[in-house]
Amino acid sequence: MPATVTAVHASATHSFSKLPATRIQLIEGQGVEGDAHCGVTVKHRSRVVVDPSQPNLRQVHLIHAELFDDVISAGFTVVPGELGENVTTSGLDLLALPVGTRLSMGEAVVVVTGLRNPCRQINDFQQGLLKQVVHTNTDGTVERLAGVMAVVSRGGLVRPGDAIGIELPPEPHFPLTRV
Repeated sequence: MPATVTAVHASATHSFSKLPATRIQLIEGQGVEGDAHCGVTVKHRSRVVVDPSQPNLRQVHLIHAELFDDVISAGFTVVPGELGENVTTSGLDLLALPVGTRLSMGEAVVVVTGLRNPCRQINDFQQGLLKQVVHTNTDGTVERLAGVMAVVSRGGLVRPGDAIGIELPPEPHFPLTRV
């Protein structure tokens, strides 16, 4: 199955979920136009408190639609946008991509920076959901499943149905870590 954009979302407020849209405009070096997390410097409230001048490596949040299938099979009710992503994808193993992977979608290109580090707000949305998207393995390693974060390398419109092109960075490849 080819990699595609299945849904797009944005929210002008720091709400947990984002509203569905027919298209989003990505702005180079900033993020999703009109989204609360758009900007050159970090906009996530917990990170702003620590250092508001740090670069925004979380301009665009992408989640694979297959995650929704997994959490639904575990008894939760979740649809695209409700976990705060800007772009919902299908047919692409986002979590297996290395740092620096370029994803072309519609007119835009984003560069993957790392894994989303989900917080307790997920349990406020639906009690117990956090354990579905963050696992601690038997060896003590933490597995984050709530999508990836990216920065906008080339701005442009992104719509549901757009094909996603994948360009891996030069080797050596580095696995994603939380950003």
